[in-house]
Amino acid sequence: IKHLQNTDFQKTIYPSRLTSMAILPSSSSTGVDKTSSAKVSYHRGQLAKLELSDGESLYAKLVVGADGGKSQVRELAGFKITGWNYYQNAVICTVEHSVENHCAWQRFLPSGPIALLPISDKFSNIVWTMNPNELDCKMNEDDFVKALNHALDYGYGPHPKSGVLGSADIFSWFRGDVTMSANECFEVPPKVVKLASERMVFPLSLKHANDYVAKRTVLVGDAAHTVHPLAGQGVNMGFGDASALSRIIADGIAVGTDIGEISLLKKYEAESKLANVMMMAVLEGFQKAYSVDFGPLNVLRAAAFRGAHHVSPLGRIIISFASGQLRLPFFS
Repeated sequence: IKHLQNTDFQKTIYPSRLTSMAILPSSSSTGVDKTSSAKVSYHRGQLAKLELSDGESLYAKLVVGADGGKSQVRELAGFKITGWNYYQNAVICTVEHSVENHCAWQRFLPSGPIALLPISDKFSNIVWTMNPNELDCKMNEDDFVKALNHALDYGYGPHPKSGVLGSADIFSWFRGDVTMSANECFEVPPKVVKLASERMVFPLSLKHANDYVAKRTVLVGDAAHTVHPLAGQGVNMGFGDASALSRIIADGIAVGTDIGEISLLKKYEAESKLANVMMMAVLEGFQKAYSVDFGPLNVLRAAAFRGAHHVSPLGRIIISFASGQLRLPFFS
């Protein structure tokens, strides 16, 4: 891990790995301030001690575990997790398009969703969910790009047509007169011309820490929870954690509270855990719904999403909630 320590508003980078972590017993000791090389006296019982692989030791009032789904901080601090594997893999890479792309796309295929997420101009990130038996790591770049465009262009089936439940007409009474052709119901993402990075493969799983906080330690982001990438909500959940924690720490500092105290950190846990569990339940519902390929259910799914799209207020609420701009009343 690259460990960051804030000292007098400056960041010090420690490229070594974290090997152990402990909360020191209360005692007054003399230590060395690395920034000034001067000896200072402090109460180590008020600090967490972190030992790095190069033999150096760090002391902090609060350790924030933001080191991903395989969090070393979480493991060393003894946090327990609950979860399960999806027995699917995510293929992740960066691609270049023939034209600029400023829109995020997601296509639901029989094996799982494929997402196209713009990052700049003609470049996007790909997150492609596959079953292990479909994953061909030996596929060359040209064949992979062809398979990618085939998937994004809905090559697994015919393009949607206007129909009984696929038509915008049945939703027109929500928003006045609606005119939409079959071609307007379906758009094709911009073509991928080549890979711009190596392909990486990650096993997918759902994990959730039973607790987010312990004395002088707190978990945020993937260290606290990992979800299926089908709706791209993992990063938004992490941003929500960071926002809640920073606000609660600022409130604590304003009234002179020790930022590593459990009583303060529990406020963060209460707020973020409820929001995250609710979002995880929604995402798990999506994952289960889209893992079943059954004709009538497919039609109902399509109708539900088209309904949300055409009922403007509902669509705005869903988008705001998914982007983290809106939380349900009981999260605040």
